[in-house]
Amino acid sequence: MKNKQDQAGSTGENAKQAAPQIGLPPVITVKQLADQMGVSGIEIIKQLMRNGIMANINQSLDYEAAAKLVTDFGFTAKRLHIPVHGKTSIAAKGAKLHSRPPVITIMGHVDHGKTSLLDAIRQTNVAGGEAGAITQHIGAYQIEMKGRKITFLDTPGHEAFTAMRARGARATDIAVLVVAADDGVMPQTIEALDHARAAGVSIVVALNKIDKPDANPDRIKQQLADLGVLIEEWGGDIICVPVSAKKKLGIDDLLENLLLVADMLELKAEWDCPAEGVVIEAKLDKNRGPLATVLIQKGVLKPSDNIVIGTVAGKIKAMFNYAGKNIRKAEPATPAEILGMNSVPEAGEIFQVVAGEKEAKALVEKNRDSGIGASSARGISLTAVAAQASAGEIKDLNIILKTDVHGSIEPIKDSLERLSSDKTRVKVIHTGSGSITESDILLAMASKAVIVGFNSKPEPGASKLAEQESISIRQYSVIYKLIEDVEKALKGLLEPEFADIVVGQAEVKTVFEAGKKGQIAGSQIKEGKATRDSQVRVIRGGKVIAESRVSGLRRFKDDVKEVTTGMECGVKLDSFNDFETGDILQFVRREQID
Repeated sequence: MKNKQDQAGSTGENAKQAAPQIGLPPVITVKQLADQMGVSGIEIIKQLMRNGIMANINQSLDYEAAAKLVTDFGFTAKRLHIPVHGKTSIAAKGAKLHSRPPVITIMGHVDHGKTSLLDAIRQTNVAGGEAGAITQHIGAYQIEMKGRKITFLDTPGHEAFTAMRARGARATDIAVLVVAADDGVMPQTIEALDHARAAGVSIVVALNKIDKPDANPDRIKQQLADLGVLIEEWGGDIICVPVSAKKKLGIDDLLENLLLVADMLELKAEWDCPAEGVVIEAKLDKNRGPLATVLIQKGVLKPSDNIVIGTVAGKIKAMFNYAGKNIRKAEPATPAEILGMNSVPEAGEIFQVVAGEKEAKALVEKNRDSGIGASSARGISLTAVAAQASAGEIKDLNIILKTDVHGSIEPIKDSLERLSSDKTRVKVIHTGSGSITESDILLAMASKAVIVGFNSKPEPGASKLAEQESISIRQYSVIYKLIEDVEKALKGLLEPEFADIVVGQAEVKTVFEAGKKGQIAGSQIKEGKATRDSQVRVIRGGKVIAESRVSGLRRFKDDVKEVTTGMECGVKLDSFNDFETGDILQFVRREQID
């Protein structure tokens, strides 16, 4: 567009006559005009702001305003005398849908000023001028900008953002990626970016700490470009706003740009229906009982509504806004704290309003039977990928790649993505060096991804979460084996793998001779349990001296199926009769691994 403007300006009246014509009716919407000129809607709205006009993407412009815009972009305007049908058709398309405020999450590296930015926004722009009235923290709040509301989710970071998405809750429209101008893109910045991209939300960059003497915005923009985040002034479509949370610089500019992006998204919700939404956070208050902060996604929530959240039910006794004030209703994209549930729900759960207590009880039972109310998100395994590939059902394979050193990432990532074909696409949605973390597990849950570790092991908390949520972690020490397994999975040829899982360990305290029946090891279970269907490793002096199967397991005179930690029992093995006091018996179960 700049070239057209420069050309028009430099060649005078002849160039103006040669400029392409745009036919304009008496009234045209911003979106229609953008489409006609082949210009981004955001650019149109920005130019309108320069001309002193505040408009959104669906707002109608009269001929004079539209003609000035057309000229600004290097075209000439031609008046068309045709009847206006635009408004009628737009209204007819979405008769039951109405505009709603955008919901924003702020993400980024831990020291780059996320909290300071949220505080600066809250202190200067709280709706209704009630900044001093905020008495409690409810995890979400609304601000007002030029008569329009914006909702912010005050989450602790991308882990919480992704944990909600892992439960099926698409709670965010726009992610603000905060990057410190004096520091640069950090590993946690990249992680937050990958989480936002995987969620498919719009991204706006807030370049914070521009007041610092060592701030270097151009270096940050180059680092972002290297990650595929190309900002507008570099020819991309990502808005980047310089701000200083500490000195409250650029805050209004950031908010105006967030409204611009929201206008492009054309955010709408159904209002005339039973309310539904997502739990942002929940807690047990010692004075008031179970409390939950919810974000309404459709319908209007009111006190006395019967509500079901997974396997939790209740009737709303009272509702409070971010300032702790009683409210009589909460509309779409509005956060509210609610009181009246029979127990504390889980963050990330979906809530529904039902007609009455009978319907609430029936829905709770249905949710309990179907497993809703516990985390229902599940990842996918390479074995499952192979099965889907055989049936021709898989189109995308999402992979989270963790390596021991950073230098291994690119060659493995490139090799994996080269496995894509016209039938299946391999997408490495997140990479990193170091151990596999809980954040990686959450991203795998939300994105149905396989976690692949190259000389990278899961942290204890990550292992536990992966086991709880059935998330597949494949670990490799040889690159070609890693690539080979993924390729086999995509072709439906991967054979299932098995591993020996230690379920219990016992120490031999005494040995009984049982004549022709051989020996019985009088043992005490030190960890886990002994089961009658287990394989057993006999360990002496730290070395495995024999492997066999349990042929008998007794407690006193009774045959039993299992014996648990701390109990004593007699163990007989199929083909081993050389026990010694002090031997360790390791009970093993063979399981298929994903």
